[in-house]
Amino acid sequence: MSAPHILLLEDEGALARALDRRLRRDGYTVAVCETLANAKLAARRRRPDLAVLDLRLPDGYGLDFLEWLRAEVADIPAIVMTAFGELDDAIAAMRLGAVDFLKKPLDLDALHRIAADALAHETPATRAADTRHGATPTEDSALIGDSAAMRTVAAQLDRIAALATSDAPPNVLITGETGTGKDRIARVLHGRSARAEAEFVQVDCAALPRDLIEAELFGHEKGAFTNAHRARRGLLAAAGRGTAFLNEIGELPMGLQAKLLTALESRTVREIGSDTEREIDAWFVAATNRDLAALMQTGEFRQDLYYRLNVLTLHLPPLRERGDDMIALAEHFVARTAARHDRPAPRMASDTRDALLGHDWPGNVRELRHVIERAVLVHAEDVLEAAHLQLPAPWVSLSRDATDSIPTSASASAGTLADNERVLIERTLAESRQNISEAARRLGLSRGALRYRLEKYGLEGR
Repeated sequence: MSAPHILLLEDEGALARALDRRLRRDGYTVAVCETLANAKLAARRRRPDLAVLDLRLPDGYGLDFLEWLRAEVADIPAIVMTAFGELDDAIAAMRLGAVDFLKKPLDLDALHRIAADALAHETPATRAADTRHGATPTEDSALIGDSAAMRTVAAQLDRIAALATSDAPPNVLITGETGTGKDRIARVLHGRSARAEAEFVQVDCAALPRDLIEAELFGHEKGAFTNAHRARRGLLAAAGRGTAFLNEIGELPMGLQAKLLTALESRTVREIGSDTEREIDAWFVAATNRDLAALMQTGEFRQDLYYRLNVLTLHLPPLRERGDDMIALAEHFVARTAARHDRPAPRMASDTRDALLGHDWPGNVRELRHVIERAVLVHAEDVLEAAHLQLPAPWVSLSRDATDSIPTSASASAGTLADNERVLIERTLAESRQNISEAARRLGLSRGALRYRLEKYGLEGR
């Protein structure tokens, strides 16, 4: 049985080295990361059994990473550490399911005891969530609903999964609006295919740092560039005979689209600094919320790459077209959130159902999940009322300008400033047809500032 694997997220070098030495001495394997971006890449490469997280990091907040980890990878135990020891942080950490909260300077013996206890109590359900073994932590919710649109998706999914048996299975393109669950469907597709026992490697084309994306995708030799202190296999090769999921493929820089096309056609990659080619055996599945045909017309996406990716297409419907599916999904998220935090599941009042059905859900299933989780965690009542959802009042949009997309005073009074900012971003994205650059222009933000907010509110990843 392999040693438990710990993801250590700590930007203070001396402390990170001390924790790494102690955890390895205790018999664990450790992935040390200094930033949220690197931690996400590490978690994609290998699912950790335990996360040990600092809160204040150069590129964000540790609890945001914990929420992302539990939503996108697995519901694993976590230990949160901070030099600040603030009560609000402790409460937030526990609400997200952290097993303990340690104040710096750390007692390494205490960390040893807590880590051992957390790993000893890992549940079979959590262990089964390892994406290298078929079933995934997101499969339970990906296909909830019995609408005609989802029955079509389910039938197409089974037909496509049955085709992943050959050495060069047809590439698949998953399309749909932001938040419709394209990444979850990709995992289900992998789990139902003949490649389910192999790796599932997710490549987030928009999240990878632009100066490192080529090295992350294709790999590099030792010394190929500054800070390439050791050779590294790229993510495409790391999938082995499993599935390489290219998420947000529409965001891949033009300069790398030609190299990806070559890899898809030849089924080989050439690592940076190498003179030889490495064969790749993965099944390629891509996803986008953008109109790739329109991007081809503007010269932002290669036509030949589009046709190479779009051999088989699986389109996911927006939540507003799924009817009563949203009630079934809401009930699922209520039960799951309550169970995760060891509290009884509230029942939904009739006005809550009406509010759910009356909302437009520009963020689709992802928005619904966040709304339900927040309502269940904040309100401990036996009945979930419509007011607990904090859904915004109807929006007024008199023109295509961002200034006319600002909520009315009545809607602005519902929920916090963050709630209203998030809804404004979701609505602007919907009106911009998920064009990040256009949405940023309408909101008066830089593209980078908008991307920061997308990640902050859990809206990144399509």
